[in-house]
This record gives sequence, structure tokens and C-alpha cells, in this order.
Amino acid sequence: MTHQVHAFEPPERFVAGTVGPPGERTFFLQARGGGRLVSVALEKVQVSLLAEKLEELLSEAQRRFGVELPESPVSVGDNDPLDNPVDEEFRVGTLGLAFDVDSATVVIEAIAAGEAEAEVELGDDEDDEDDDDDEPDEDLDRLRVRLTPEATREFIERARRVVNAGRPPCPLCGQPLDPAGHLCPRHNGYHR
Repeated sequence: MTHQVHAFEPPERFVAGTVGPPGERTFFLQARGGGRLVSVALEKVQVSLLAEKLEELLSEAQRRFGVELPESPVSVGDNDPLDNPVDEEFRVGTLGLAFDVDSATVVIEAIAAGEAEAEVELGDDEDDEDDDDDEPDEDLDRLRVRLTPEATREFIERARRVVNAGRPPCPLCGQPLDPAGHLCPRHNGYHR
């Protein structure tokens, strides 16, 4: 089976964004460069964790390798919508992060969700001795992006804004509030 590796080293633009109204949003990572545009779908929690882990990766690179890190951007930065057309290449199953010391860049790899992630294994596991569960399947599509520390900081700030732009949380239970309210478990199921 053939797979595609969409490599942007570096991209002209790499952002997290959404399509749809709050409560029904679909989250995307979108990379543009060299006349190409690639959009991959993922979950809100993946975007949030990606921003968090990128921040940790930059801090670790500074601590271990002495990499000069830019301050958090003061300006709003890239707040433009996703580029059209937003065609989903694949749904992300695994995200990988690395820091390339030689080029002082951050490498982000989004790997498509494999069939094994969606299926329940049935039967014997005798043949699984050769399987390497630590490495994602090499036959899966990938989006690979290489960013400078400055571009990584800008991505982190935008990703956080996108995640926080959704529905506000209920002050009692923390679940998202719909415009019509929600059934709050802290109120024994009464609308709030």
C-alpha cells in the first residue's frame, strides 16, 4: 500500500484552525507552501496537547542545548481563517515531536489513524512478536512540518486561541455550555 508524506520544511504557513460553529467544530492542522495546501483533521484535545507539548519541547531545548527562544508574541499574530479549500487529507491518529539540534528547528509529524486503531483485535496474539508497537505503521500517510522556534511560538499561541474560542465551560461542572443551556449534573439534571 502506498503512503504519502506531505513535507513542508519550512512551510509558508502552518496553523491550527476550525470549521463549523462552536459545539460542532472540526479541528484541522493546515500547512501551505510551494503551491501546495494540506489540511488534516484531528480532535480538540490533540490540538491542546500539541500546544502544551511544543511549549515543553522548546523549554527542554533551551535547557539542554542552549537554544535561544523568542519571547511569547505580544501581538495577535496570524488570526486569519484557514485557507480554502479545506479538504481533509486524513484524520490524525498520532502526533510526533522532535527537536533537530543541527538546524535548531522543531519537527512536527502528524500520522494518519491506522485501521488497527479503529478495529478490535480478535484471536491469538502469537504472530504479534514481530510487531513493533512503539513505532507507528510506516504505511500511513503523514504530514511533516519543520518550524523555527519563532514559528513554533506563533503556532502555540494560535492553537491556544483556537481551543479557547469554543463554548464557555459551565462554572459548576466544567462541561461546555450550549447557547440553549445544558443539563448540569451538579443541578441534578436541571437546565442551566
